[in-house]
Amino acid sequence: MRHNNIRFAGTLIAAIAIMFAVVAQSSAQTNMTGSWTLEVSSDQGITMPELTLVQEGMKLTGHYSSDALGENDITGMVDGSNVTISFEADLQGQSAPVIYKGTVDGEGVWSGTLDIAGGLVSGTFKAKKK
Repeated sequence: MRHNNIRFAGTLIAAIAIMFAVVAQSSAQTNMTGSWTLEVSSDQGITMPELTLVQEGMKLTGHYSSDALGENDITGMVDGSNVTISFEADLQGQSAPVIYKGTVDGEGVWSGTLDIAGGLVSGTFKAKKK
């Protein structure tokens, strides 16, 4: 019977450790839901797009709006503090993939790189929630 109690205690400790690991991982997940203002710098100049995101788990959906790339629905992923969004923009009648990749720091600032059309235009960005 004592052996069963020890086995039960070991199983209970393992279950508690797994529970704390899951809680720690979920609390480390960045919350991207909300309205964002971006400052994008590229060889094309500086633009200030607007972005609205909805996060469900690791999945992002939302809407992107800028003078340069127009109105676009986006999809993306959040993995801890790493965030990627993408959409297809219409560049003079041609569809071009747009990818924003970056990390969110402890103050909630999302920053990283921008790639349009596989390197046709590249740049950097910083974004803050409104």
